[in-house]
Amino acid sequence: MQQSNVSYSYSGSQVTLLVVLRILIGWHFLYEGVTKLLNPSWSSLGYLADSKGIFADMFQNWASNPNAVRTIDFMNEWGLTLVGLGLIMGCLTRISIFGGIVMLGFYYLSHPPMVGYKYALPSEGSYLWVNKNLIEIFALAVLYVFPTHQIVGIDRLIFSKKYNKSI
Repeated sequence: MQQSNVSYSYSGSQVTLLVVLRILIGWHFLYEGVTKLLNPSWSSLGYLADSKGIFADMFQNWASNPNAVRTIDFMNEWGLTLVGLGLIMGCLTRISIFGGIVMLGFYYLSHPPMVGYKYALPSEGSYLWVNKNLIEIFALAVLYVFPTHQIVGIDRLIFSKKYNKSI
């Protein structure tokens, strides 16, 4: 099977907007992670217990297990922080994008934006099936298929031989 020599050719404004999108999403993740790390009373317990939808039993069972809550808290605090740093710096970007999509997927499944579901905390814009988590999942998917980390970011330095393409 022959390998194709794919060449990426983006305009300056395309690269700029994609990198800015990556950094903005990274900032959102980093901010959420750091605020949780700095708040000793933060816990995912209330969020898990407030879950609705077809996966509510799973999330509520996790909420009833103190060890699971501690693990989920740790994964949220550090996962959000590391995903944010990875996206901002363009370092291990594909891993960061995948981690971000997985985390957002769990948030979306825990609190799906459906008519009739009332949550303890007000949601930030929910338009029947679509909310900020779903939009951010797809924005990360766009970043995954447009490899800006090969153009601007630490990945370019780390993996320069692998990405030695005319971009």
